[in-house]
Amino acid sequence: MDEQRYSLSDDLKRMVSGENETVFRLLESRFCVEIQTRLPGLRIIAKENGDLPGVLAVLDQLKMAAKNGKVLSSGALSRLLDPADTGEFDSSGEIPTAPIFRNRMGVSVFAKTKAQAELVHAVEHNDIIFAKGPAGTGKTFLAVTLAVASLERHEAERICLVRPAVEAGESLGYLPGDLKEKIAPYLRPIHDSLAELLPAEKLRRYEETGSIEVAPLAYMRGRTLKRAFIILDEAQNTTPEQMKMFLTRLGPHSKAIITGDATQVDLAKGQKSGLVQAMNLLKGIRGIAQVEFESTDVLRHPLVKDILKAYEGSS
Repeated sequence: MDEQRYSLSDDLKRMVSGENETVFRLLESRFCVEIQTRLPGLRIIAKENGDLPGVLAVLDQLKMAAKNGKVLSSGALSRLLDPADTGEFDSSGEIPTAPIFRNRMGVSVFAKTKAQAELVHAVEHNDIIFAKGPAGTGKTFLAVTLAVASLERHEAERICLVRPAVEAGESLGYLPGDLKEKIAPYLRPIHDSLAELLPAEKLRRYEETGSIEVAPLAYMRGRTLKRAFIILDEAQNTTPEQMKMFLTRLGPHSKAIITGDATQVDLAKGQKSGLVQAMNLLKGIRGIAQVEFESTDVLRHPLVKDILKAYEGSS
């Protein structure tokens, strides 16, 4: 039998488990597992036909809600346990629970915060989506997940993942190698997200056939991207001219997500950020949505939220 240890503090365990551990009993029944709670964290044992990835994905949702000081309602929990759930956005503020995609390990990827849920909803109803907010809020990873899911469902014929090659204090000219090798470090975060979502062989096949393209922003000039899912990451480091160039690459049946953090602009002093300008210019246009992430949406180490708040308070 497969088993898994799941990290959960005693305080969060009390919030998640419900009265008399009712929630854990529901999870055991729904996913054919046994959840042992006496040791630190949880010990989860899969029975015959047990769905270990499924119960882990639901526990991630419950844990995130508890960390935000919220216990999911019985209705939200029922949707988590309902395989027929449509995952439609709930305007009451509850996080949608339908999985977006199963990663290479078979674990479901869900929206983990309200802002992430808003991004999923925005992508379903718009063709251009701006996602602005601090690092660590999962903007890029969620955007890549949505793109990969679209490709796997054959809704998009290819994915284009682009970043501006702008130095954060370093100089490209002094880096070793040819242009491709110099640019590779800037594209590493996107490659990391893809590697977490797709098996290595499938990812290699997609890249070889051009179904997935990871490239610097300059490579987009002069192109029209049809039936594509396009992501522009680190968009705060585009100039207004570059942003206009990127936005006008969009062809029929395509979507674009533009992510960035307006507080981390690495452009030369005095240069305006194309992200900030575009969000101001295009506000209110039908088919274009804007999602704001806050420091409270940070999913990294808990101290990262405190660090961001300290810097925000000093400005």
